[in-house]
Amino acid sequence: MPTAIGFSRFGAPEVLHPLQIETPCPGPGQALVRVRAAGVNPVDCKIRRGDFTGAEPEHFPQRLGNEFAGTVVAMGPDTPAESAIAVGTDVLGSTAAQAYAESLVVDTEGLAVKPPSVPWEMAGGLPAAGQTARTALSRLEVGAGDVVLVHAAAGGVGTLAVQLAGELGAQVIGTASEANHDYLRRLGAAPVRYGPGLTERVRALAPEGVDAALDLVGGEAVITSLALVRDRYRIGTTVDQGAVAEHGVQRVGGRSHAALQEVVDLAAADRLTLPVRTFPLGDAASAHRAVETGHVRGKVILTVY
Repeated sequence: MPTAIGFSRFGAPEVLHPLQIETPCPGPGQALVRVRAAGVNPVDCKIRRGDFTGAEPEHFPQRLGNEFAGTVVAMGPDTPAESAIAVGTDVLGSTAAQAYAESLVVDTEGLAVKPPSVPWEMAGGLPAAGQTARTALSRLEVGAGDVVLVHAAAGGVGTLAVQLAGELGAQVIGTASEANHDYLRRLGAAPVRYGPGLTERVRALAPEGVDAALDLVGGEAVITSLALVRDRYRIGTTVDQGAVAEHGVQRVGGRSHAALQEVVDLAAADRLTLPVRTFPLGDAASAHRAVETGHVRGKVILTVY
C-alpha cells in the first residue's frame, strides 16, 4: 500500500505521521501518478496548525500537499489517443491536499509534461509558486517599462515573480533580508531591506514611482505599497484578506494551466531558476519547521524515491 503523510489532530509539525492508503484508481480523464517530488508551502503549515478551522466539525486524518512532479503509471478510461499525457510520461501539476504521498490521482487537464532538463526537485516546486506568481502579475497588468515591488522576493513565489516580471520587461525591486540581497541581484531585482524606513528606501530606488506591488507577506507590506503605488487596484496580495476588504487592493494568485505551461517552458529554456531545500517524504515534520522559519530561499521540497 502506498504511503502518504497526514495528521490526526492539529498542532506542531510533530503531528505529521505516515498513513497507509489504498492505491487510488484513475477515472475518466484522470491519471495515476507515482510522485517523485512534492512542494511544501506555507498554507500547508497553516492547515496543519488548524488556522482555518470553523464551526464545522473537523474530520481526521487529513492530508496535505498542493503541488507535485512524478510519472504517470496508469490512465483512466476514455483517454484520447492524441493526449500528450500517457503511461510513462513525466509530469508536474497541482492538486488539493494529497501531494505528500507516493501516488495520487489527478485530472489530466491540469498536468504539464516535465521537460527532461528540469530536475525532479525543481519540478515539484514549480506548479503552485509558478501559477501564483504568473497569474498575480497578469492581474496586476505588469508589462514592459513598469516598476514592480515584490515583497518577500526571496521565497518561492517571490523568486519566480521577480524573474517572470523581468521576462515581461519590468524593473523589479524586491524586499528581503540582507542575507538574500546578492541572491536577488542575481535574479535581476534591486534588493531592499524590509523594516522601518522601507517606503523611503524604495522611493530612493524608484524616484519616479512604483507602478505595481505584489505582497506575499501581508501587514505592513500592504501599507507600504499603498504609500508607493498610485492605483491601489495594481496592488495585489496573496495572503492578506483583511487588506483586500479594508483597502480595496486585489486578492491575487490562483491556478491557470496556461500560466503553468508558460512557467514550464521558461524553465525548460533555462530562463528560470528555483533553489530548493529537500527532505525525504518521511521527514515532513522537518520540512514544515524549515518553512515556518520564514527564511527559506526558494522552495522546500519533499522527495519520494
